[in-house]
Amino acid sequence: MYAKPTDAATVMVIRKQHTDRERDIEVLMVLRNRSSRFVPGYHVYPGGILDPEDYAPGVERFCTGMDRKKALEILPNMSKPEKAIGAWVAGIRETFEEAGILIAKKRDGSSVFIRTEEEKKRLYGYRRALNSGEMKFTEFLEKEDLILPLDRLHYFSHWITPEPLPLRYDVRFFLAETPEGQEVMHDGLELTEHLWVSPGKALGLYEKGEFGMVLPQIMTLVELSRFKTVEDAIRSTQGKKVPANLTKIRRMNGQDVEVMPDGSVFEGRLPVYSWPHEDSD
Repeated sequence: MYAKPTDAATVMVIRKQHTDRERDIEVLMVLRNRSSRFVPGYHVYPGGILDPEDYAPGVERFCTGMDRKKALEILPNMSKPEKAIGAWVAGIRETFEEAGILIAKKRDGSSVFIRTEEEKKRLYGYRRALNSGEMKFTEFLEKEDLILPLDRLHYFSHWITPEPLPLRYDVRFFLAETPEGQEVMHDGLELTEHLWVSPGKALGLYEKGEFGMVLPQIMTLVELSRFKTVEDAIRSTQGKKVPANLTKIRRMNGQDVEVMPDGSVFEGRLPVYSWPHEDSD
């Protein structure tokens, strides 16, 4: 019996990159702690599992730009219908908890800045309380009079961890432009480093064996590398049909490979997992 995948959300935070020679996109990548149970020491996007609080009754009073009905129309195959809106909320919450980026706005419509020492001290103090379990996300939003602009997260991709693995996740990938007036500050717990990198450079480093990633990150970076501007990348999500990608692990020619739903085989450097080597469906 294979483990049931846990619902999760991750956010590909992007920004404009301006140099003398090119205009391109950079994406925020974070490095997972080497003591983590899942993909330790690999580069990922900020994200994590859905908490019941993310889709609890009443959470929509903290949300704008998306309601439960619209969320379910976009994500009709969630494990439970009420969880659909929670994917957006979890993406924003996890991005703040892990990377210190807060995709939110004041109820009066003004932007949220984390620039001054006072702002950093106050908001990162909340983040510590969230990470330690001393505070709920909705309590933080209430205290700071914040709302979550869910329409700033654009549904981009959907990946499900292969069946043989002991830890499995059903992950919705969202695209979001980084807010102005904020700096990345990884939590130092689950994440130990962060960097802004162009998709092409990240893929090049991966090919050299200098940048550990798993297939969902690789394939989403390949797709993201086709766009030259943030606007083009976000525009590509409008009306986009997002299939669920459930890969399989196969033992071929003495090595583990990952097989895509269309039958294509990925023979790159797979992360070290405790998975069975027998070829089973």
